[in-house]
Amino acid sequence: MIDRFSRRKFLGGLGAALIPIAGLAEAPLESLRPQVRGVELNGVERIIQAAGLKGEVVFAVADVETGAQLEAFGDRDGLPPASVAKALTALYALDVLGPDYRFETTLMANGPIENGILKGDLILVGGGDPLLDTDALAAMAANLREAGITEVQGAFKVYDGALPYVFSIDPGQPDHLGYSPAISGMSLNFNRVHFEWKRAGKGYDVTMDARTARYRPDVDMAAMEVEGRSLPIYTYQSTARQDRWTVAKGALGNGGARWLPVRKPALYTGDVFRTLARVNGIVLGRVQITRQTPQGTVLVVHQSDPLDSILRGMLKYSTNLTAEMVGMAATKARGVMPQDLAASAAEMNRWAAEVYGVRGIAMVDHSGLGDASRMAPGDLVTALVAAQKAGTLRPLLKSYSLLDSNGRPIRDHPINVNAKTGTLNFVSGLGGFLTTVDGTDLAFAIFTADMEHRATIPRAHRERPEGARSWSSRSRRLQRTLLERWGSLSGS
Repeated sequence: MIDRFSRRKFLGGLGAALIPIAGLAEAPLESLRPQVRGVELNGVERIIQAAGLKGEVVFAVADVETGAQLEAFGDRDGLPPASVAKALTALYALDVLGPDYRFETTLMANGPIENGILKGDLILVGGGDPLLDTDALAAMAANLREAGITEVQGAFKVYDGALPYVFSIDPGQPDHLGYSPAISGMSLNFNRVHFEWKRAGKGYDVTMDARTARYRPDVDMAAMEVEGRSLPIYTYQSTARQDRWTVAKGALGNGGARWLPVRKPALYTGDVFRTLARVNGIVLGRVQITRQTPQGTVLVVHQSDPLDSILRGMLKYSTNLTAEMVGMAATKARGVMPQDLAASAAEMNRWAAEVYGVRGIAMVDHSGLGDASRMAPGDLVTALVAAQKAGTLRPLLKSYSLLDSNGRPIRDHPINVNAKTGTLNFVSGLGGFLTTVDGTDLAFAIFTADMEHRATIPRAHRERPEGARSWSSRSRRLQRTLLERWGSLSGS
């Protein structure tokens, strides 16, 4: 009893010590419904009040060794997790596919080969590799020539049916945002095309290419026209064989570049491969897209990095396409061919219920980009506790820095944090693991959201809406205050 009493007083005092005096004058948020176990409500309520954050705040933290929840606030209420959802997707893929799983992209012949001449079709077969890039395609084209192929008399086909086709990860995002591209069983360069413009006289020279550090092949399936207007900055139109863009001349300045999303991944990949094959002396016909499972002789195989390496990159750079493709691949491996992202996410929700016994996870995708997803922080913490005991997730998460009063990272901080961040407009999340000053391992999840305000933002303004940056800054300060609070706790 003495230990519990001392610990409550410590937490309450710490909470008060972290609050600026000016923050105490603000009225408490009506939407907050505290449910704290084992500690004083007053301390954490005052921390949240001082943050000056409009909307809702929920969090949970638990001791990894015992699984005991140390503190929770509104943890039965789910909020959008944003990209923190990728931590759950990583656990899903690791459990279903395994850390050593590799995706394969192949070149297949469905006819005889005589004297280097393929008397049949050449098929580029996508296997759902989210990291396939122009460099890999160039190596495959070179290996095709090394295999003795000099001519293809039949058609050139691209198979993308390993995964369902999705036009955009989140159709509510503006058309030109590269983090919401199309998805299919074939992906290239994260399904983005590089748009570059340079002033030339009274106009502009523009290029659309599939560049990497080593190559920059132009593409025909994406086209850009500069039009004499100020707004909208971009327009998009889909035709049978092209992504057609226009851009406002008034927004271009002297020059620049950006990545635009690709809506026809198979056509994009085939377009680039034709160019690379031609460099190797192999002329291919017009790209034909097929979703019929191909049959034939495998000529070239490209293997991806192992899954754990792919997931490490996904968690570090928060790549939405990777999350969606590995999530759907895991669903398919469970014997369910999803029709869309929501169906695949529903299967992941069922898996979470089966494996962790949680019921407060209702994702609509695997990346967290869709704001209709809901996740209760206590349920994510339950999954994280199990993952830490298995040693599967924390090594893949990047280090999260705590800051000094000037906003600079503190080197050799006694509190060690590995976490996944998540940010949408007026939505912020943080989830992962924390080692306290006395070496106790904790799992935590913090979600904040102002969904009422988010719903008022027009689609055209969702790239950089007014007030979103300052709101996110306040949310991040609250997150770090909570981490300092839990990390300073002794004898968890």
